[in-house]
Amino acid sequence: MNKRISKILNDVQDRNSVAWKKLCEYVDQVAENENDEFVPREALGDELFSQIFTLPESISKLKKVKKIGLYGSNLKRIPPEIGEMESLEYFDPYTSYDLNWFPFEIYKCTKLKDSRISTRALYGNYKNRMGFPKLDHNPIRYFGDNLKCSVCNKELTYKTTNQMWITAHIGTDTIPMLANLCSSECELKLPKPPENYVQFPHKGGADLVQPPDEDELWEIEIAEREKAEKDNKLEQTEEIKTESENTKFDMSKFPVLKLVRKIWDK
Repeated sequence: MNKRISKILNDVQDRNSVAWKKLCEYVDQVAENENDEFVPREALGDELFSQIFTLPESISKLKKVKKIGLYGSNLKRIPPEIGEMESLEYFDPYTSYDLNWFPFEIYKCTKLKDSRISTRALYGNYKNRMGFPKLDHNPIRYFGDNLKCSVCNKELTYKTTNQMWITAHIGTDTIPMLANLCSSECELKLPKPPENYVQFPHKGGADLVQPPDEDELWEIEIAEREKAEKDNKLEQTEEIKTESENTKFDMSKFPVLKLVRKIWDK
């Protein structure tokens, strides 16, 4: 059931490349102009945009942006600073097939009402239940050495954080998110996952039991139908047998016919 589990790579972006520098300049420009859209492909062009595998932490400055357009990107991750984009309403990374998970901080974008995400590529999605990489001894690192608790914003280090997977609904999609936690109290404040997903925060790994995927549910439904049909046929057979026994001619109730039958047999 846990399919395609692989280690998540860190340090995915060349931050000295021309593409990265132009992207950072574009973020500064959008912030300065207070634009309400952030569509880096339009600013960088296809070739440079294809070299972008994460977004700059400076997206936290995009306070006025309502729409993020990342269609067809090669992004592998989104930084937690996305949670500071307080005006974000529409998030579109559709066909960005290397985006298998998101930071929990996107859950803090309370105005986010619409999203377009390629759900088949997500960890734990209902279509194929792709496996969650195990977080024990394989921590996911963002840029830099320090980070904050995804729930209460307390300062953390990679030695003190407790990383957990949680699945929740944002926009119009259900997505897997990585939470960095400082305490069990903050873990208890994580949202309850929707029905038909793992119902608790977890560390991932091959031992994680997920609900059946789309194909498995279909197989279960087919098996149940076949069993119901078989049971129905057995029931009908029993009913016919019972009716036959009930309508069998009882000669003992008709002594004259019994006598005629006896004479005839002789």
